[in-house]
Amino acid sequence: MVARHDRLVEDLAGRLEPVRRLPRPGLRTALWLAAVAGIGALLASRLAMIGLDGRIERLDLALAALGAVLTAVTAAYAAFATSVPGRSPSWALLPLPFLALWLGASGPGCLRSLVAPVADLPAEHEGVGCLGFLVCVSIPLSLLIVAMLRRACPLRPNLTAALAGLAVAAAAAALLMPFHPDESTVADLLVHLGVIGGVIGLNGLAGGRLLSRAPG
Repeated sequence: MVARHDRLVEDLAGRLEPVRRLPRPGLRTALWLAAVAGIGALLASRLAMIGLDGRIERLDLALAALGAVLTAVTAAYAAFATSVPGRSPSWALLPLPFLALWLGASGPGCLRSLVAPVADLPAEHEGVGCLGFLVCVSIPLSLLIVAMLRRACPLRPNLTAALAGLAVAAAAAALLMPFHPDESTVADLLVHLGVIGGVIGLNGLAGGRLLSRAPG
């Protein structure tokens, strides 16, 4: 009986394969952000950056752009950090100050458009174009970050996926800003908020299910 147990242990041990350690959250974040930058470079080669000068010149627009970029970076890091078992879920709080900066700094432009309407504000069809831009950019970025997260084994898959969705939404918004008119209407802001909420929600639901089935 003892010999049989020994042979069983040896047989099982002989089939073991070394497990590759996941790269650190910072490295995985950098790799995903490199993909975001690649998409940005491709867009810059094909589209006119009509909103870049205005965002540099106006403090609130510059802060909104900075907030979107920092939200994307910190939310992506938080997603990769919380995907590792044993990491604290408090990493989810990391992007919140930058999210507040992004959304808070986006408001003054809408107030200006209400107080002093400008003739060259985005038309309705341009708003639809912004919606299409955000959706088209969000899809590949969502697929990529979920694929990268599947190698881990998050204990809170929905939280991790929701953070990934926030990173994607912020990255898509940041990529849109150089190509978007430097003023926004209230309707324009509502469209952006709707897309942000939709991307986070869909990633949290669909991405959470995918991550919960991911191998360890």
